[in-house]
Amino acid sequence: VSEKISLEFSENEKFGDYSTSFAMKYWLDFGFKNSQEFAIFLTEKLRQDKRLTEIVSKIETIEPGFINFWLKKEILTDNLEEILKKKEKYGISRINNGKIAIVEYSSPNIAKPFTIGHLRSTIIGDAIASLLQATGWKVYRDNHLGDWGTQFGKMIYAIKAWGNEEEIAKSKNPVKDLVALYVKFHEQVENNPYLEDEARQWFKKLEDGNGEAKRLWQKCVDWSWLAFDKIYSKLGVVFSYEFENGRGLGESFFENKIKAVIDELEEKKLLKTGEKGAKLVFFEKDKYPPAMILKKDGATLYHTRDLATDKYRLEKYNPDLIINEVGAEQTLYFQQLFEMEKLLGWYKDGQRVHIGHGLIKFKEGKMSTRKGNAIWMEEVLEEAQKKAIELGSRDAGLADIVSIGALKYNDLKREPKTEIVFNWEEILNMKGDSGPYLQYVYARCQSVLEKAKMKNKKIK
Repeated sequence: VSEKISLEFSENEKFGDYSTSFAMKYWLDFGFKNSQEFAIFLTEKLRQDKRLTEIVSKIETIEPGFINFWLKKEILTDNLEEILKKKEKYGISRINNGKIAIVEYSSPNIAKPFTIGHLRSTIIGDAIASLLQATGWKVYRDNHLGDWGTQFGKMIYAIKAWGNEEEIAKSKNPVKDLVALYVKFHEQVENNPYLEDEARQWFKKLEDGNGEAKRLWQKCVDWSWLAFDKIYSKLGVVFSYEFENGRGLGESFFENKIKAVIDELEEKKLLKTGEKGAKLVFFEKDKYPPAMILKKDGATLYHTRDLATDKYRLEKYNPDLIINEVGAEQTLYFQQLFEMEKLLGWYKDGQRVHIGHGLIKFKEGKMSTRKGNAIWMEEVLEEAQKKAIELGSRDAGLADIVSIGALKYNDLKREPKTEIVFNWEEILNMKGDSGPYLQYVYARCQSVLEKAKMKNKKIK
């Protein structure tokens, strides 16, 4: 039940400091006649909670079933004093000392653009990792790169057919050159279907360890990281050194660990052959659709590689918690993955968590790398800096601080699952709920305190 309860800040102070609509959503589940009756019942129970009454001065019910809370004023002033005393250490505890968590986030694809679509996972995942760390968790920050799959057969073919390695290496942004080649492949394949077979052959060579295929694949990885490093540096995002010196372990790392997973699935009689010859895992009482583990031709899929990833994590780190910060559209995928890991006996309920974020939407429609209309993260960061300068941040360094703060706050001020319509006016608004406005207020307060030349006094 606690997972369903959410508190929201009240926009109007006459409705208290916080409110919840829990009664309006779940009155029927608890057998009440209507939401107002359930809200009144809950309010009476809450008023009897001694721990709650120590910090709350009033709890009221408002039709058709809102429950509103007013904090005691002394709680606010006491907290202000504690904040002034502890400063940046405020809120830090050791309550979870000894626990290990792995947080997987960002996860861009090699040889594809780091787009604005990766922004939410990067910002939210990094914030979750920091919050866990602040309460004592040993946190491993993992960037699970998309560096394997049939698309690399297409990429290798395109480089050899139309690319110029020397020119790509000299380019200011090599990934843009790679994406142009990827787009060209898909344009060409429409009239030349045989290219798909050529690409599959190159990926098979890569899987078999062919020297030329591996060389070009590694070039794609290195060229991609030239762009990724710049973006992460600007965003102030750092991954754990344990994972490839902070670069993260991509899908390719786990290729040679897949056989052990297949063997274990078969040993525990979880792997079944489907009607068309593919290998599947079925769930009891059709809880979820069957999960495909191997295609008819024996090719692996995302589930196969993710099972190998989580088996490695279990054996290497024995984590108490693994969080995947990935788009909400992948919810069913992770439900299937977590259920398989329970059936295998690897993880228990609560150890595997998917934090799903909503999409970033644009008036122009959906992005697509194949069509070449993706919105590059480098361009977003450059535009953010430009707009911050227009707001009055003449210094480039200060403009970076304002613009990055604006992008991060725009994400973290709302529920991860909500969808965002990307709007520069909202992100950089100087009069509303925005990063630049909060930074401006902070700077003004610092200026007032400096001019006042007063020492801290007891807050009444």
